[in-house]
Formats: sequence, C-alpha cells, structure tokens
Amino acid sequence: MTLEDIFQSNHATIANPPAPAEIILAMILSITLNLAIAVLYRKTYKGTRYSQDYVQTLIMIGVVTTILIIVVSGNGAIAFGMFAAFSVIRFRRNLGQSRDLAFVFFAMAIGMVVGARQYPMAIIITVIVGTAILILSKTDAFAPRRASHLLSLRMTCEMDFETLLKPVFAEFTEHTQLVSVTSAQAGMMTELRYGLQLKDGASTHLLLEALHHVSGNNRVVLTPTGQELDL
Repeated sequence: MTLEDIFQSNHATIANPPAPAEIILAMILSITLNLAIAVLYRKTYKGTRYSQDYVQTLIMIGVVTTILIIVVSGNGAIAFGMFAAFSVIRFRRNLGQSRDLAFVFFAMAIGMVVGARQYPMAIIITVIVGTAILILSKTDAFAPRRASHLLSLRMTCEMDFETLLKPVFAEFTEHTQLVSVTSAQAGMMTELRYGLQLKDGASTHLLLEALHHVSGNNRVVLTPTGQELDL
C-alpha cells in the first residue's frame, strides 16, 4: 500500500470507533493506572533529587499516550501526520536516575494498551510490573553488599602514603581502590582519592581519627557514595 492509498482510503475514516462512553472509561482507567504508577515511583524512590514535576509529568505522559492511540486507531493518515509532528519534538530534561526513564516507558506502555482498548491487559500489566518493582525496592535487590565511600585526603610529598595507609585500610576496609594521585599547593602536598568498601561494623569516626593521624592532621574527606566499587 502506498502513501497515496493511505490518504485516499475513504478519507481515512476510523473503523469501529469507540463510543463516547468508552472513551470516558478509557480516560478514567488511564488516569487511575498512571496515578498508581506515580505513587509507586514515589514510594520506591531512594535518591535525593525527587521531583514533583517529574511525577506529574509521568501521569500526563500516560494519559496523552492513551488519547493519541485512540485518535490514530485505524486511521493511517492521522497516525502518519502525528508521527511527523512528534518527530521534531526534542525532550531536553536530564533524568536523575536510569529508573526514571524506565518509569516513562512504563507510563507510555500502559497508555498505549489502554488506548488500544485492551483494558484487562492494562490492569494486569500494571499489577504485575508494579508488584515486581515494589518487591525489588523493598528487598533492596542487587544493592552493594555494604556501604561504599569515597576518600579524599592530603599528605605531604615526602610521606610514603602507601606504607602509612596500608595498616589503616587493613583494619577498617574490606576493599580499596586508588582512584587518583595529584599534587597540590605547588607540589608541597599530595592529594589522594580512594574508593573504599568498609568492613561490617567499621566505625567511620575511628577511621577518620586514624586517617588524620597518619596524614599529619591534613584534610581528610570521607563521602558515602552508595555505589559498588569496580573491583
């Protein structure tokens, strides 16, 4: 079938269009399911950049997708026109986490299924996928074995930092990873950055005291990262 055939076929009339009552039902169902997705996102979010705007956008994306699918169902001309229009749109929001993108696709998928008039399937998908996300979040699945930290400290250039830090790391850490070594203060200081994975029950207070002692009371910064080390 050519493009000309698509645009000239009965003026692209919709086959078996949904009744107004069914359209209202589809919109209500889409809003309800996407509200459930938004609530699930809020309950399982663990970062520090939670955005109310993003959550509201999730709901709108799902509902708008439902509207679009209802409009283009069985109408090749409108579908082609909408595809051309939306192809020039650029979404410039930087998502804070990879899972944010997954929730966008989740909301869009549910909107598409509802728009395709597959109402039981939309409910089933939402329940199953939502339950899986909730279980993964509550069980903290695939999380690092224990909290990781980024260590930044300075030592004078004449200090043998490997020898001085080795016993401290042996006492408090399970794994260490040297990230960078740079000179500071016109070459008088050496700035070190390590990735650390602390032992179970290790005290960060005692670790800081030991690091201050071996570094000659120079600057020491210990930052939790919540990420697994690449070891």
